[in-house]
Amino acid sequence: MDEFAEKIKGLSKRVQSIKETIVNEESTKTSAIMPFFQILGYDIFNPNEFKPEFTADVGIKKGERVDYAIMEDEQPIILIECKPIFDDLSKHDSQLFRYFGTTAAKFSILTNGQIYKFYTDLDERNKMDKKPFFVFDLFNIRDSRITELKKFRKSGFDVDKIFDSASVLRYKSEIRNILAKEIEDPSDEFVVFFLNGFYDGRKTQNVIDKFKGIVKTTINQFINEKINDKLQTALDNSKSDQQTVAEEEKEVAAAVEDGPMIETTPEEIEGYVRVKLLLNGTLEPDRLFYRDNMSYFNVIVDDSIRKWICRLKLNGSNKWIQLHDDDQHTYKIDTLDDIEKYQKQLIEIAKIYL
Repeated sequence: MDEFAEKIKGLSKRVQSIKETIVNEESTKTSAIMPFFQILGYDIFNPNEFKPEFTADVGIKKGERVDYAIMEDEQPIILIECKPIFDDLSKHDSQLFRYFGTTAAKFSILTNGQIYKFYTDLDERNKMDKKPFFVFDLFNIRDSRITELKKFRKSGFDVDKIFDSASVLRYKSEIRNILAKEIEDPSDEFVVFFLNGFYDGRKTQNVIDKFKGIVKTTINQFINEKINDKLQTALDNSKSDQQTVAEEEKEVAAAVEDGPMIETTPEEIEGYVRVKLLLNGTLEPDRLFYRDNMSYFNVIVDDSIRKWICRLKLNGSNKWIQLHDDDQHTYKIDTLDDIEKYQKQLIEIAKIYL
């Protein structure tokens, strides 16, 4: 787990432990919201960067204030409206909606210290969307959500990149909501979709009602089976990794007893450098290491043999690359240039360690 994820999860535990003692909006700000943005890298004590009570005049109303504005070059880039931790945020989005169009800010956040709703203007320029494109729940953290949250860190903040990915995030969120609803309580249309694949008779209401429970049960069984398959693969990979560690420990012991046996060749070093270049932009270069042994050459993350990305066999005529994917695919290669063919797979594997 990287440092950012650790800090977010640490804040989650802390806020959950003190939630019952947070009694109003001000204590929500100081106990939950300000620490959250501090983890994102903003100087919450510098009003030139994290400005409290930012003035956002609305029409004839003057002196309207939003709780915070994250500033860049004296202009707001993110507006933040805060509510007490026990408040339902659905009651307050209209207030932030009024502020959004009066400033240069491209993003706005509505939060109660637990839920963070991120908005922009995908539907109509300079008019805040009614629905958030991203929602982060501090009490229900998922690694994929942390990955998206990272985009809002001060370091590397890019308005255009976030805006470009905002529509995809919103569509993903809508699809998840639809799937969750259909899995829990299948609609007639959803049941008919499946019936069209195998049922030749008339899809009367009685037929639809009869199959509704079957569809729900089957989908849930299918999901559980997929989860179990993933868990079994993870267990198998864990056993494989433990075996690898044990083998390497034996080789190290043999090397100590019999003298040096492993020689890292220039070709292996070049292979390591090529993998490192292919992963540039996905993983920080200083997180990548190599570990050589008698059988193959490992490219690993955080100097941990359990976090291997690929294994290379480059010495001799029989060259290959093995990827740390679900099935640990192994591919024959003729030259080092062939490693580039697997950049996409290498990147997907590397993302596991973000």
